[in-house]
Parts: sequence; C-alpha cells; structure tokens
Amino acid sequence: MPSFYEARKLILDSVPLLGRERVLITDAVGRVLSEDLTATWDMPRWTNSAMDGYAVRSQDCQQAGRLQVIDFVAAGGASEKIVTAGTAIKIMTGAPLPQGADAIIPVEETTLDGADILVHEKVKPGAHVRPRGEDVKMGECIVPRGTLLRPAEIGMLASYGKAFVSVYRKPRVAVLSTGDELVEIGDTLAEDRIINSNSLALAAALKEIGAEPMMLGIAADNRVSHMEKISEGLKADALITSAGVSTGDRDFVRAILDELGAKTLFCKVDIKPGRPTTFALKNDKPVFSLPGNPVSTMITFQELVKPALLKMMGHARVIKQEFEAVLETGLSKKRLGVLNFQRVKITVRDGRYFASCAGDQNTGILKTMVRADALALLPEHKDSFNVGDVVKVHMLSPHIAMEAF
Repeated sequence: MPSFYEARKLILDSVPLLGRERVLITDAVGRVLSEDLTATWDMPRWTNSAMDGYAVRSQDCQQAGRLQVIDFVAAGGASEKIVTAGTAIKIMTGAPLPQGADAIIPVEETTLDGADILVHEKVKPGAHVRPRGEDVKMGECIVPRGTLLRPAEIGMLASYGKAFVSVYRKPRVAVLSTGDELVEIGDTLAEDRIINSNSLALAAALKEIGAEPMMLGIAADNRVSHMEKISEGLKADALITSAGVSTGDRDFVRAILDELGAKTLFCKVDIKPGRPTTFALKNDKPVFSLPGNPVSTMITFQELVKPALLKMMGHARVIKQEFEAVLETGLSKKRLGVLNFQRVKITVRDGRYFASCAGDQNTGILKTMVRADALALLPEHKDSFNVGDVVKVHMLSPHIAMEAF
C-alpha cells in the first residue's frame, strides 16, 4: 500500500500526455500551448511615440523656448519631414518617431502659440519614446510550451498574427457511479434511495479544470451492468468510478477491470479519507476508482486525480502548492501511521495563513466540505495538533492563496 506521495508519483509517472490540436485563438483561452512560439518581428516594430505630443530634438529643449511646428503625424501614418534645430512635429501615440527627433514632449507640457509651441521645462533624451524591440526582440520566445493561455497570452499571440494555435487536447473523462441505492436528479426519491451527487460533483470538478465529462450514469449492483458501463467508459481518455471499489459482495469494480484486462497499480493508499482508492491502466488509459462517500470522492479527486488530468492536458505545474498555516483550533486524528486530510477554514493576517477546523470531519458530513477553504495535511507520525502548531495545507479556494501576497 503506497503512501500518498508514492501513489501520486506512481500516477503521474503512468499517465500519458494527450495529443495536440489546432484551435482558433478565440477558443484557446484556458487551454495549454503545445509548442514554443517565438517572435517573428520586433515589438514594437518601429520606434514610436508613447504620448500625444511633439517630436523634438532634446538638445533644443534644455531650457524654456519656442519651437516651430512643421508637420503632423497620426497613428498609422508617418512624416517625411526631418526634425531640425528649432522645429517640432506634432505626433499621436503609436506613430513612428520622425527622423531627427529623439524625444517627445506631451501636449499638456507645452503651450500652443500660433504655429509654434512654447516649451516650459527641460526634456531628456528618449523621453516618452518607445524604442523598436523594447517589448520583444525578434526570435525571442513569446509564449513557451506548457503555458496555460490567459487573456494576456492571447493578446500577445494575436499581436503576432496567430489566428490558430496548437494546444493539447482536452481529455474526455468518463464518470460512473455505482450502487442500487442511487437515483438521478428528477427520479422518484424513495426513502431507501439517495441522489447520485458524486457524478455531478465530479463533472463540475472536471469542467473546472477544462476537461470534458462523459456521463455514464449509474451501474446497478450486478456484473452485467458494471461490465456494460465500464466497457463504455474505457472508450474515453480516462475513467473515474465512485463506490463499489472495496471488497463487499456487491463491489464489482475491481473484478470487472481485471476481466477487461486493466492492470491495477494499487488498490489502497495510506491516507484518510480515501484509503480504498484504486488506480489502474487499460493500455495507457488511466482508471481512477474512488470511494463512494461524497467527501472521500472529492478529496481523492483533488489530491490524486486532478494532478494526473492536468499532466495529460499539458500543464507545466500539476501538483498543488503546499502552504504553511498556523492552527487556531486544535486538530486530531484517530490513529498514527496514516496521512490525514482534514477540512479547514483559512484566514489571512499580516501575510500569514491561519487555519481552523471547518466542522465535523466525519466523511459523511458534506457541509464541512462546503465550508472548507483548504485541506490540512496531518502527517503520519503525530495524532494531536495544538493551537499554534504549524501544518501544511492544500488550498481548495484559489483566491485565498493570493490574499497573503
């Protein structure tokens, strides 16, 4: 039975990187670039004005004085005239710097007097001038492979005329819940039935990271139904099942995977919650079989499944960053030797994180998961954690992680 870190590494070493596809740049936000893209020209392409103002020779503006305005150049145009001693050219932002000029005086720092301008203060060489290549040099890597494309990257790529970009495919992830006690939303909810919330929570988690859920519904507690549903799920890029993974009389998932030729790499992980988590490969397709308890399902997805799917999608960073938090309430676990994930609330003060218990840690208590901002990682060697102790946490709410910076 691997430890948490051993299980995560084994999964990440086993899952494949998905293929590539070309998409319109307007559809590329949130996708991961699959190639290095380099600048095919300098940016900006010419030395230009950073302000609406007047192009001048700085040596003519070392003290207050008068300059004759000899031309006007708008953005998208260019002046054929040369700025010579005692002259200036009116210029708009982005227009090419006229020959002879080495500085720009903003309009608001001058006074117009007929065809002349009055200069009031000394002007430094290069003032309000954007040199060619100031932003990006030709041949420079503008966006590297593995980058998650945000609006900033889209803007940069568009600046170089990239109408299409090559990105890693989104994985189609089959989602299957098991158990005769389950019904779908809208079905009759008898007293001995519960709604299949796991599939919907997993679908939401998949969409949140950019994967495409393929909903398989519910496998009844018999071999035929399991065989049919799991066989269909193996047509996707990955399969996630919940429940039916232990060793009970109606737990068929592992047996069916064996029959279908999947290779099980582990069937337990030394963690709580989530101990019965199973990971298998059918050829190169990963199969994650998670416990049926909704809290266990969500925690094992966050800690073991999500990193694997991010790797498949080409992300450069897939493992959750660990932060340190000071406990404001005590935490405890039932036994030594097991890494325990506990749900905590996070507050930020003076650039530090503080953690407090989010509620009842029983894995049947979904409300505590709703309240939680993070998971505290309580290590194997200790069973009691006091106020003031420092623990490692994995954030569930990304905005919380940013508040300390």
